[in-house]
Amino acid sequence: MSERANASVIPFKAGDPPERDLFPDAVEPAQSPAERLHMAEAIRMAEAIVFASAEPVSEKQLAARLPDGIDISAAMLELQRIYARRGVNLLRIGDAWAFRTAGDLAFLMSRDSVQQRKLSRAALEVLAIIAYHQPVTRAEIEDIRGVETSKGTLDTLLETEWVRMRGRRRTPGRPVTYGTTDTFLDHFALEEIRDLPGMEELKGAGLLSGRMPSNFSIPQPPADPDALSDDEDALTDIDLEELGLLTPRVTED
Repeated sequence: MSERANASVIPFKAGDPPERDLFPDAVEPAQSPAERLHMAEAIRMAEAIVFASAEPVSEKQLAARLPDGIDISAAMLELQRIYARRGVNLLRIGDAWAFRTAGDLAFLMSRDSVQQRKLSRAALEVLAIIAYHQPVTRAEIEDIRGVETSKGTLDTLLETEWVRMRGRRRTPGRPVTYGTTDTFLDHFALEEIRDLPGMEELKGAGLLSGRMPSNFSIPQPPADPDALSDDEDALTDIDLEELGLLTPRVTED
C-alpha cells in the first residue's frame, strides 16, 4: 500500500534565483526571467499544498489557491518530472495529485504499514467485475459470475471505499449501479481506470488461463467513470435515504 513520505523544507538563499535553488531544470529557457520566476514559485506552492494534504489534491483545488494565469497541468507535470527519480514520486490519481513513496522502495515501509483485512475470493471477483464493467448492477454482477452475490460482499467493498453506489439503472425496479472510486485508483497506483491491465497483461501475470474461450474478451473501462451513462439516473436524496446513506429528514407537524 502506498505511503505518504516525509520531505525537507529547502530554504532560499538571499539573492539566489528561487527556481534554480529548488528546480534547476524546471523552467523552459524560452520563457522570460519574470515568467520563469512566476512558474517556479507556483511549482513551489503546488508542492507545499500537495505535500501538506492527507488526501489527493484536485487540479481545481490547486487552481483556486495558486496565482491566476498558471497552467496547472503544465506545472504539475513539471513537478512530477522533478520527482520522477526520487524516493518520493508525484502521482496523478484521477484528476488529483498526491505524493507517494516510489514503488521500488515500498519494501522499506512494509514494517510500518497497516495490514488491511484480506478480501474473500468472492469480493475480489466482484471488485474486478465492477472495475471493468462499471456501471454495473448487482443482477449484472451475478449474471457475469454465474452465482448469487451476497449483500455482505458488496457492503465489504463499500466499506473499503474502493466501490461506490453511483446511480440507478433506467429499468424496472431501478436497480442501483456500482462503480469504482479515486480511492481504488490510489490504492492500486492507477492514474485512471483505463490503466487497468488488458488481457495480454493478465495472461502474462498468470491471472488468466491460456485456454480461454476464443470469444472471451475484457471490456474496455469507461473513459470517464464519473459520468452517468445514458441509461443511468443520478442518486437523489430520496434514493440515499432509501439506501441508508442519508438520515431521513424529520418534518414538523
